[in-house]
Amino acid sequence: MYYIGIDLGTSAVKLLLMDEKGNIENTATREYNLSFPHPGWSEQNPYDWYDKTIEGLSELVADIDKSKVMGISFGGQMHGLVMLDRNDEVIRPAILWNDNRSVSQVEYLNTKVGKGKLSEYTANIAFAGFTAPKLLWVRDNEPDNYSKISKIMLPKDYLAYRLSGSFCTDYSDASGMLLLDVKNRKWSDKMIDICGIDKSMLPKLHESYDVVGTLKPKIADMLGLGRDVKIIIGAGDNAAAAVGTGTVGDGKCNISLGTSGTIFISSKDFGVDVNNALHSFAHADGGYHLMGCMLSAASCNKWWMEDILGTSDFSTAQKRIKKLGENHVFFLPYLMGERSPHNDPCARGAFVGMTMDTDASDMTQAVLEGVAFALRDSFEVAKSLGIKIPRTKICGGGAKSLLWRQMIANILNIPVDVIETNEGPSMGAAMLAAVGCGEYKSVREASEAIVRVVDSYEPRRETALKYNDRYNEFRQIYPALKGVFGSIS
Repeated sequence: MYYIGIDLGTSAVKLLLMDEKGNIENTATREYNLSFPHPGWSEQNPYDWYDKTIEGLSELVADIDKSKVMGISFGGQMHGLVMLDRNDEVIRPAILWNDNRSVSQVEYLNTKVGKGKLSEYTANIAFAGFTAPKLLWVRDNEPDNYSKISKIMLPKDYLAYRLSGSFCTDYSDASGMLLLDVKNRKWSDKMIDICGIDKSMLPKLHESYDVVGTLKPKIADMLGLGRDVKIIIGAGDNAAAAVGTGTVGDGKCNISLGTSGTIFISSKDFGVDVNNALHSFAHADGGYHLMGCMLSAASCNKWWMEDILGTSDFSTAQKRIKKLGENHVFFLPYLMGERSPHNDPCARGAFVGMTMDTDASDMTQAVLEGVAFALRDSFEVAKSLGIKIPRTKICGGGAKSLLWRQMIANILNIPVDVIETNEGPSMGAAMLAAVGCGEYKSVREASEAIVRVVDSYEPRRETALKYNDRYNEFRQIYPALKGVFGSIS
């Protein structure tokens, strides 16, 4: 039997075909445009997501026995605001997770409503990336569009709606909207009132492995698939990636080095970071998780290599880096502002410590180290809460770098495990589809059967000590520049 996982990312949709044993039979990728209409804004056209997904599905199943496709599920970029009118037409381009336009709305929520109340209502405080502040921005700046709203949904749920007609979401993705009572797994009436919307505008809530419908007959016929192919709602990209790396159950950790960067800690019990630096969300396995999210991770390296150095030869540039823990240059990776732990949309990227003998290799190294140091910021918050993280998995495009894996092991001073497949959200989505179709009894059972660790990177004691000193220097830079960022942003 076959199961399809669809990862609706920021730059592309990635599709994966998996058999019942977890073997990857095929993959397909389709890119689409990302728009920055104003500094700090980030938007996409949901119609592009659907069109490219259909193209990818056609390629994915072209040469297989289509009768064996049992289910389709999703992992997707979180927090994005998709609004449909009463005719199910998209009202305006989706406002994405890395969009920072809602600074004043975040300020209103965190100060006027209050962080304590928000945490009580949703287990989280307001961040510019979350969905509720975006809703308030539309209300304040585009009242005509606000008045047209009939349905509010997240990016992956728009795909599920187009493919099945089911208006729904899952708890993990809904956790990042600032509209969900995470502890009690229901919509927050208080937040619905604050945003001035009707509960009917919000999708029905499900566990990530729930079947929510079947493929629409017209789409099934077009793709040559059975009309009984199940649609399983799936999860937010980080929860889906955690499933794909086996980060399920209690006390597991996964680091994702994608466009954004996350440190994801799974738990069977609900918990809240009293410092509000880590997000408290539901997990795709039916439990919960704490997560630190930085807005620019592997995208920092892509920006540095392609846009600044003008090369796509990442490997050669990294081979020139030899002395780990001894770099005198630091990089703040806040190219899109920052979320965890600073919650500062005005933060900006910066190189610090350059001298006349600084070369491109030092700066390349600083970019990689800066991302790892920023991940450690969230790691240190978790440790301060008494959470023990003995080791971590790693996934995402940046995790393909052997050097970056070793850096992270040294900077966090824990072993970093590499799994057999590096597909992250699309693999996790396919596994959720298999669970939804009854191939496995639970997400944990699927994880134990499918996920395999193939390599581990141990921290090197002397290098880890050097990096500990460097990290203590790094953590002084943002507070020193915070006021400058606020005045220039």
